[in-house]
Amino acid sequence: MKYRAFVNAVAFGRAASLITAAAAVANSMFLVNQRRTRTTLAAIVWSVMVFGATEPTLGQTQGTGGTCVPVSERAGRELGCFITASQALGKLPEGDLYWHLDTYQTRAAAEAAKGPGGTVVESYDKVWLFTIAGSGWRAPGGEHVAAIGPLPVGSAKKLTTVYLEATFMPGMQSVVHRHPGPEAWYVLAGEQCLETPEGKTIVRAGESGIVPGGPPMRLSGTGTVQRRSLVLVLHDSSQRWAAPANDWTPKGLCDN
Repeated sequence: MKYRAFVNAVAFGRAASLITAAAAVANSMFLVNQRRTRTTLAAIVWSVMVFGATEPTLGQTQGTGGTCVPVSERAGRELGCFITASQALGKLPEGDLYWHLDTYQTRAAAEAAKGPGGTVVESYDKVWLFTIAGSGWRAPGGEHVAAIGPLPVGSAKKLTTVYLEATFMPGMQSVVHRHPGPEAWYVLAGEQCLETPEGKTIVRAGESGIVPGGPPMRLSGTGTVQRRSLVLVLHDSSQRWAAPANDWTPKGLCDN
């Protein structure tokens, strides 16, 4: 109990320090780019609050230390969770929405193919065009890798995407958290296990998964090799993209 209290105290102290530092940096950047400052500060603060204020597990002692950080702060790290892009989409087509993943030889080619709802991301040594669109949408050129959906977005009028890449060794775990909109994955290598109050879901290389917004969750790297996943969180633009979920304790279904 004393150790847990000490760890929690250190973690919350670290979170407070990082939040203060982030606010100071954001304030200095304000006059340069007000919109970018707000987005960066929100990403840093909420990453710290969601992933940095809990007792460390294997996932919190490797890579990014349990946080999701902007990819510009990778600093040579391979393991962990990195925010590769965030974009407000505004008004989208009526009907079911899907996450389309396409690859291109160059960034210029991907930018030329990008349409409404599209974001170009460089991740895992490839150039990706991620697009939120209807099921029948196809990008011109490139290689169509997957269409994941339908995404349960509810009644949100304006949506924002947060794209991430996550590299876990077997045994690494996220902390318990939730999102206000659906989270989707496309696993490029290895295996992951998601535990929610409904049970567990295993997704392997070449497969995809979706969890709706709201339920608490914990994600684990499982199997025998390194897990690499592309990740989307699609949420109501009026809400923050992530929050801690202290009202639920996992049963350890993904530990076996």
